[in-house]
Amino acid sequence: MKIVAKTDKGLVRENNQDAYAVGELPGEVAWAVVCDGMGGAAGGNIASALAVKVISEKITSAYNERMRDASIKNLLDSAIAAANIEVYDLAYSRSDLNGMGTTVVAVIVRDNIAYIAHAGDSRAYLVSKDDVKQITVDHSLVQNLVDRGEITPEEAERHPKKNLITRALGVDKRIDVDFSEVDLCENETLILCTDGLSNCVNNREMSEEIKDGQYYAFADRLVKRANKNGGNDNITVVAIAI
Repeated sequence: MKIVAKTDKGLVRENNQDAYAVGELPGEVAWAVVCDGMGGAAGGNIASALAVKVISEKITSAYNERMRDASIKNLLDSAIAAANIEVYDLAYSRSDLNGMGTTVVAVIVRDNIAYIAHAGDSRAYLVSKDDVKQITVDHSLVQNLVDRGEITPEEAERHPKKNLITRALGVDKRIDVDFSEVDLCENETLILCTDGLSNCVNNREMSEEIKDGQYYAFADRLVKRANKNGGNDNITVVAIAI
């Protein structure tokens, strides 16, 4: 496995409220976490950075090679729950940070299986040279409208309330986390990203940027493509290539 990552403030925002971390564990295991903060300039930065720190520490300290699949999911769940409490407590201990929170998408990849946990609209994709599959389902207002059949997925992409999320880390004492388990094949790439990428780069463009297999350039290329297409938000990309 190869891991590359990049974050960029984009062309419109004054600062970058995204945060990420990646790493490797014994037994050729990879992990990553991506967060997109909200709640004002200071609050968003603090929420995403704190969440990434807590989740990263929990993953690296608690993982062991003998873990079963269910234990890996429990590890991700407990790591995100711990981060949720820390962000929540900090937000409500300081008036200037009230209401801050962050999206989260985190993964542990072992034996070509990706164990993914997420809350909010930061996404995971499985990309090959011929296909792009969105793995996660956004926790957002427009996704709820799509699920109820009130708008089409195409209309959702242009909806004026597309940025309103229904679930985030740090805004309540408890957080509900969704899980996905995906088999990864040779020449496939797992992409974790914030909405600064998914709102600016469509599936065809995403596939184009990784089809030559030069994995070391994937994150950089996708960030550049997002900026070329407007760069109207912070952009973070983690690419794990098999």
